[in-house]
Amino acid sequence: MAATILGIHHVTAICGDPQQNVDFYTGVLGLRLVKLTVNFDDPATYHLYYGDGAGSPGSIITFFPYAEGRPGRAGTGQVSTTTYAIPKGSLQFWKDRLAGFEVQTQPCTAVDSVCFDDPDGLSVELLETEDFPTIEWTRGPIGAESAIRGIAGATLSEEGYEQTAKLLERMGFSLTAEHGNRFRYEIGHSFIDLLCQPDAAPAHGGRGTVHHIAFRTPDDAQQHEWRNALVKQDFNVSPVMDREYFHSIYFREPGGVLFEIATDPPGFSVDESLESLGTKLQLPPVYEPLRSQIEKLVTPLVLPAVD
Repeated sequence: MAATILGIHHVTAICGDPQQNVDFYTGVLGLRLVKLTVNFDDPATYHLYYGDGAGSPGSIITFFPYAEGRPGRAGTGQVSTTTYAIPKGSLQFWKDRLAGFEVQTQPCTAVDSVCFDDPDGLSVELLETEDFPTIEWTRGPIGAESAIRGIAGATLSEEGYEQTAKLLERMGFSLTAEHGNRFRYEIGHSFIDLLCQPDAAPAHGGRGTVHHIAFRTPDDAQQHEWRNALVKQDFNVSPVMDREYFHSIYFREPGGVLFEIATDPPGFSVDESLESLGTKLQLPPVYEPLRSQIEKLVTPLVLPAVD
């Protein structure tokens, strides 16, 4: 394929209480709330975006909050861990910070990382990483010497990994390491770990699980190339969908994980300034006439204060 994948664009997960989610990801982890909007497919529900100072592609995690939704179950066919890049030398800072917020840590595969669950049970890893590109968020609670840089990688739990590995290789990823049943594929500053678990139960979605993982492509033309190529490989690919801040196509990889290929542009400053990202509810034009009804349906939120 001539078209390019640049790495991970974002990860989208499902959470419960939206205020708890905002408090954890901005207050404990120190990410910037870069967009407060609604699920374009379910406008009675928020869509919360967190990232670096500019909401750069590769720094973003997003959430659909369903306060009354059922809890999910970890298993195969799912992104089971999201790994963030933190600066070299900041690991002890994070261990101390998590302990101060009474966040229980767990054993990690890597010695230079710390692992834990968010309040809904979503598995998170912070990994010391050199030279990870970022636009620093200087108005949050964590200094630049320790702040999260972006998404370094993700672990996919698979019943069998071979067909998914072939797809990643067609997308430009290269196998760089293997340890037991874990196989690491890398491109740019991103890695995907395939964790082969043939005896594990299948996952089911719900609170505390990842809905999909998105990969970066530079523009619409390359996204169309990817769509055409994937259709020729017999993948069932969605039409291009306009998500306001990027354009998206979706398909299931052979192990069942929902993949998205998203464009870098137009970015999160199309409907508010860089300075004011995430400070008020933004709606796509189709929903703007319904603003008063939508504002009555979504839960009022206390947004993070900035210095």
